[in-house]
Amino acid sequence: MALIECRSLSRTYRRGPETITPLDSLDLDVESGDFLALMGPSGSGKTTLLNLIAGIDRPTAGSLHIGGVDVGSLSRARLADWRSGAVGYIFQLYNLVPVLTAYENVELPLLLQRLSSRQRHERVAAALSLVGIADRADHYPRQLSGGQEQRVAIARAIVADPAIIVADEPTGDLDKASAAAIMDLLKRLNQEVGKTLIMVTHDPGCAEHAARTLHLDKGRLVEHALTH
Repeated sequence: MALIECRSLSRTYRRGPETITPLDSLDLDVESGDFLALMGPSGSGKTTLLNLIAGIDRPTAGSLHIGGVDVGSLSRARLADWRSGAVGYIFQLYNLVPVLTAYENVELPLLLQRLSSRQRHERVAAALSLVGIADRADHYPRQLSGGQEQRVAIARAIVADPAIIVADEPTGDLDKASAAAIMDLLKRLNQEVGKTLIMVTHDPGCAEHAARTLHLDKGRLVEHALTH
């Protein structure tokens, strides 16, 4: 059984009299330990798929099973609880809280779990160390470079030890050198730590770091996987 199983997965919503279908009857399997890049034009359904896998959004039709859990059938409370431990999300624009330090930003997801302050400290310290930014723990986002902010965001995504990490254009706001460093870090998280990664990108260079690439257009897969 694949870690992620999508069957006829669809998402639609209304915009005035118009029905928008960003994801249309998609079938997809993602194995544990995979590193998948999703490419395609804007509006092709890439981020919609990430949001469904991350439990941020719900499918309109079809099924989504992750680790044997029927994610679409979970209540709002159970979905929030599942999401806090199962999936980490890396955003293009970091989404750090500006009034919190790097340490406090990384700690945020753990506040939803039943952990002691010592357990939280150990996990935050380990995550910051893993992404190579432990020496910036007391810095605020405004005191960090874009690459450092993204490292903090990655630490926040992995601090709860989720099986799956989804990344939406994780290098889209970075210079070339910082982007290369972030991609090397993501690849290491996949190969050395064993995280399953699903990444949306417009950059073919970034996609080359993934084990395989899928292309979407108008909510559908338009060609078979490309293995690197």
